[in-house]
Amino acid sequence: MYLVIGEKPSVAQTLAKVLGAKKRQEGYLEGNGWLVSWCLGHLAEYAAPEEYDEKYRKWEFSDLPILPEKWRLVVAKEKKSQFVVLKNLLNRTDVEYVVNGCDAGREGELIFRRVYELSGSRIPVKRIWISSMEDCAIREGFANLKDGAEYQNLYDASVCRAKADWLIGMNATRAFTTKYFKRLVVGRVQTPTLAMLVERGEQIRGFQKEKYFNVELDCDSMKAEKQKIFDPEEAERIYKACNGSNAVVHSVETIEKRVKPPKLYDLTSLQREANRIYGMTAQQTLHAAQSLYEGKLITYPRTDSNYLTEDMEPTAKTVFRIIHEKYQPSGPFDQPGMPDTKRVMNNKKVSDHHAIIPTAELLEANLAGLKESEQKILFLISIHTVEAMEKEHIYLETSVEVGCGEEIFHAKGKNVLQNGWKIYEECFKNKDGFAIEEPDEAGKDRIPDVKQGDVFLHVKSRKTEHFTSPPKNYTEDTLLSAMETAGNKEFDSDTEKKGLGTPATRASIIEKLVSSGYAVRKGKQLMATQDGADLISVLPDYLKSASMTAEWENQLLRMEKGELAGKDFLQGIVKVIDQMLLECGEISVEEQNRFYPRETVGTCPVCGSPVFEGKQNFFCANRDCSFALWKENRYLASIGKQMDKTMAAELLNKGKIYASDFYSHKKKRKFAAYLLMDVIDGKVSFGLEFPKKKSSKR
Repeated sequence: MYLVIGEKPSVAQTLAKVLGAKKRQEGYLEGNGWLVSWCLGHLAEYAAPEEYDEKYRKWEFSDLPILPEKWRLVVAKEKKSQFVVLKNLLNRTDVEYVVNGCDAGREGELIFRRVYELSGSRIPVKRIWISSMEDCAIREGFANLKDGAEYQNLYDASVCRAKADWLIGMNATRAFTTKYFKRLVVGRVQTPTLAMLVERGEQIRGFQKEKYFNVELDCDSMKAEKQKIFDPEEAERIYKACNGSNAVVHSVETIEKRVKPPKLYDLTSLQREANRIYGMTAQQTLHAAQSLYEGKLITYPRTDSNYLTEDMEPTAKTVFRIIHEKYQPSGPFDQPGMPDTKRVMNNKKVSDHHAIIPTAELLEANLAGLKESEQKILFLISIHTVEAMEKEHIYLETSVEVGCGEEIFHAKGKNVLQNGWKIYEECFKNKDGFAIEEPDEAGKDRIPDVKQGDVFLHVKSRKTEHFTSPPKNYTEDTLLSAMETAGNKEFDSDTEKKGLGTPATRASIIEKLVSSGYAVRKGKQLMATQDGADLISVLPDYLKSASMTAEWENQLLRMEKGELAGKDFLQGIVKVIDQMLLECGEISVEEQNRFYPRETVGTCPVCGSPVFEGKQNFFCANRDCSFALWKENRYLASIGKQMDKTMAAELLNKGKIYASDFYSHKKKRKFAAYLLMDVIDGKVSFGLEFPKKKSSKR
C-alpha cells in the first residue's frame, strides 16, 4: 500500500483519479493499492508566544526578545479532524512509503513536512515534482518519483523563511507597540513593501508642479514641436516669431527598429498584465491561475521562470496550434515557419518550474463553464504564449528636424513594416478578441514624406500650456514590478535572486497590507494610509529596507542550493532583532508619546521633570530618575484608596491631599484625614495626619 498527500482536496482528487483510487473514505480516497489524502493548505503553524510561556499573553517590552529554543507547531482548530486522518494514515503499518504530492515549491514542501513531523511517522518519503496536472504529466511524475531527501535543502530554506517571519513579526511588533502605545504590526517583507508606498505618497504630496509651454508648427499636416519651455516670455517670443514665417527641413533620419516578442509569463509578469489589462488584483490573478492549473488547463503558475526547457519544443508547437484553433485570433491558422519556439527555450533559465503556458487540454475545454476571471486569465496566457513565439515587430522610425527663425523643432513618426507579435495586442482592445487593427488606428503615427531642404511657407504656430506631473501612485502592476526589482542596485549583476518576496508570496503581502489597514485601494491605485505612514515613520531603516529584505531572499535561494547553512541565516536575523531592541530601549518619553501626546500630571519632586500617567503608575519622564507613584500599593489599599490622576496631581503639587472617605478595616468605618507624601532618595512613603478639632466656646 502506498500513500499520497496532496496540498488541497481538489489536487488529491485529480491524483487519485489517475492512480485509480476511487473509493471514498473519511478524509481520503482508496483503491488500486493507493491511499490518497490531502492537507488543507497550512495545517500547522508555529505556535504563538503565549504557547511557550503564559507571561507572553501580556505584552511587555522587558520580556523581549522571544527566541524559542525548541519550536512548537500547532494545528488550527478547524483543521484538526483532517490532521487526525493524516496522522492515522502516516502511521499505518501497511504503508510502504508516502508521496509528497503538495505543490512543487518551497511552501508545498513546508506544508507536507510539518504534517509528517507532527504525525511522528517514520515511513520513507518520496516526492512527485510536476508542472502540469494533466493525466500524462501525473503518470510521468509517478513513474519518476524522487527520494524525499533530495529536497532537504528546499525544506530547510522554507523553515528558515517561516522562522524569520515569526521572529521579526513577533518581536518587532511587540517592541514598537509597547513603546508607542499603538498597535504597530511589523512584517519581514510587508514592511519594506509598505515603505515604498509611503515614500511614493510623500513624493506626490511634496511635489511642486511647474508650468511650461510647447510651441507647435503646422507644416502641411506634419506637426513639429519645441517642448518644455519654462520661461513664459521665451515661449511667447518663439510663438510670435514663428507664426506666419517659413520653416525649412534641416535633416531627415530614418532608422529600422525591431521589437522582439515578449518572454513567456512567470507569475509576476502575469499578475502585472492582468492588473494593467483587466484591473485584477494580484491575489485574484493567482486564485484564477491556481484554479486553471488544478483544472489541467495551464501549467504550474507559481513560477519565476520565463522559459521552457528544450525538450518541450514539440509541446510548444502543439500548444501554439491549439491556441489558434481554440480562439482563432487571426482566423484559420496558416502561418508557415511559425511558431519560433527557439526563442522561448533555455534550459539554464529554468530551475524548479518552466514558464506558464496552456496545456493541450485547452482544445477540448468548455470555456463557458469557467468563471469570468478564469476565462480572462486563460485567454491572456494563451494570447501571450502566441506573442512570445511570433515574428518580431519591425518599423521605420523617422526623425525630422525643422528650423524656423532661429529655433529648432522636431517631428517624429513611424511606418510599420511588419506587425509581427504586436498585432495580437489588439485581441484585448476589441470585444471579439481578434488580432485585427482598427482602421482608424492604422498609420496614425506616420508622417508625410519629406526631405532635407523642403520649405513650408507661412506656417501657423500654436502655443500650449502644460504642467509637470507628480509621480503616479502605485498600481499592483507597478508595485509588483518594484517588489521584483527592489534592491537591484545593491546586488552584483550575477546575483540570481533579487526583490521582495517571491512570485508565490507577493500577492498575499499586498493583501495583508490592505487587510491590516496600512494600505488602501482606490480603483487600480494602491496608497498607504495614515496608519501605514505612522508605522514607517518610527521604524529604523533596516526594518523597512528593501535591499536588506531582498538580500535575505537571496540567502534563502542559496540555502535551497545548499550554499548557506540555515543557522547562519537565522543568526543574522537574531542580530537584527538585538539591534532593534537596543535602539527601542533608548526611545525618549517624548518620542514614545508622538501618537498620543500625554498630559503632564505634575512635576517630579526629585529631579523636576514632567510626570506622566502610565498603565500602572505615574512616572517621571526622566529615564534616569526612579520616582513613581504606583496606582496600586499596600499602604493605599489599607485605607481603602487607589491612586488616581486627581490624587497624584495634588500630591505632586502640595505634598498632601485631604479626603473624608478613607476607610479603616479595623474599625470598619470611614474617616477623614490628610494623606502625606514623603520622598527620600527617590523612594515614596505615605503617612496620615488628622485634622485638629476646633474647640467650642461657652
